[in-house]
Amino acid sequence: MTKTIMTVDDSASVRQMVSFTLKKEGYAVIEAADGKDALAKLNGPVDLIITDLNMPNLDGIGLIKAVRGNSAYRFTPIVMLTTESQDTKKMEGKAAGATGWIIKPFKPEQLVAVVKKVMR
Repeated sequence: MTKTIMTVDDSASVRQMVSFTLKKEGYAVIEAADGKDALAKLNGPVDLIITDLNMPNLDGIGLIKAVRGNSAYRFTPIVMLTTESQDTKKMEGKAAGATGWIIKPFKPEQLVAVVKKVMR
């Protein structure tokens, strides 16, 4: 069965790059422009969420907290894909429920390796 991954980023080019990379590996991809859009589209099985941190309407931390508050997605892996690399931001993400953290710009093979690791 095909695994479904949601990518959430306010940058269309980042969403396209993540989507292209994952589709090439055989994953189904749902794209969302920000946290609010992601929550609206989160209405079926999703095996992994990859989200940016800094976005309009609802940021990555807010999205993670909302997703973790939904029992259907409480254990869904969530990876932050962001330019932020400060330990305080990483700790905030982890406290909210983030599973992992990837710094932009990313290498496609790095993204795929993290995806495979967290979706075991």
